[in-house]
Amino acid sequence: MKKIPVNFIFFVILTCFTFTRGDDLQDSITISRRNALTNAIETVSPAVASINVIAYKNVTSGYNMENSIFGLLFPEAHYRQKVKNIGSGVIISADGYIVTNAHVVANATEITVTLQDGNNYSARLAGVDDVADVALIKIDDIQDFSFAKLGDSDDIIIGEWCIALGNPFGLFDVNKKPTATVGIISGTNLDFGARQDGTVYQDMIQTDAAINHGNSGGPLINAEGKVIGINTFIFTGSNIDQGSIGLGFAIPINRVKEIVLELKQYGKVDRYWETGLSVQTLDPYIAKVLKLEVNNGVIVTEVKPGSAGEKAGILVGDVLLQVNGEIISSAWSIKKVITENFYKAGDILDFKIVRENRIINKKLRLEK
Repeated sequence: MKKIPVNFIFFVILTCFTFTRGDDLQDSITISRRNALTNAIETVSPAVASINVIAYKNVTSGYNMENSIFGLLFPEAHYRQKVKNIGSGVIISADGYIVTNAHVVANATEITVTLQDGNNYSARLAGVDDVADVALIKIDDIQDFSFAKLGDSDDIIIGEWCIALGNPFGLFDVNKKPTATVGIISGTNLDFGARQDGTVYQDMIQTDAAINHGNSGGPLINAEGKVIGINTFIFTGSNIDQGSIGLGFAIPINRVKEIVLELKQYGKVDRYWETGLSVQTLDPYIAKVLKLEVNNGVIVTEVKPGSAGEKAGILVGDVLLQVNGEIISSAWSIKKVITENFYKAGDILDFKIVRENRIINKKLRLEK
């Protein structure tokens, strides 16, 4: 029998081993392409909505673009201008409730929602909280929508992966799928305070996942596929440049959960409150006249009978130094603390007070 050279046998074995290793390596690469991020995107995408809004705003102009003759005759023409807006949203329940930003649906007369299946749905505004910039819209008469699971924004880890999903620049309408951008959680608990329009952005989540015009209202999700925030605004570094530079901010989902409960029940969040106190800023002259040892804070000039202030035991002549640990320098300071912490009737404020040159503390429960 003819002998087979040992070198040939070794070559055959090595070749088979190489091909086997090559196939295994290719399979390994293929498998590794699917990971927690791709799974999270696949899971949440069917719950992401493109929101198209038609609204009207009142415009005062010396030249009415919609009626030029009328505009020339009446230089101060008042008319309603049709405005289109785009944004994003996320379905949070099978019965068609969708969370978005209040500024996305502001003054809306018509709201159209497009989902990943390409179907368009008419939606109505179920409730809005302009202060927190959160809105709830509803698709009626249809059930069993895919919806996203809401996570815990108090459990966020700085540096963990996150994904922004939404409709930047209306791209959702091109392929009927949300755009996904990936980044990390860059920061938490960022406070921007109250803006001129009354909106308050507090405890915001910062991410470098690209967020652009149209992403507003869309979900920020973690690697588990749970919504941890609602994408809301970006810094661009320029009044001209509107693109992302890696500074995006989202409303924490735990706040959104609380707001949604009230919006479902009442259609709004009742933020009306009263303290029953009238105050005046304390200056060195007033402090000297009243022989006070402090010259900062505000002095109580009136306490309404039966008010929250009276029930708290606050008296005329008391000097309010701090509320909930924050320094009071004017009547606005008290309102600022209440507004920026989203306090409502029933919430309690801790006042640090000077009375007869002694420091005391009083608790005041806000009332309507």
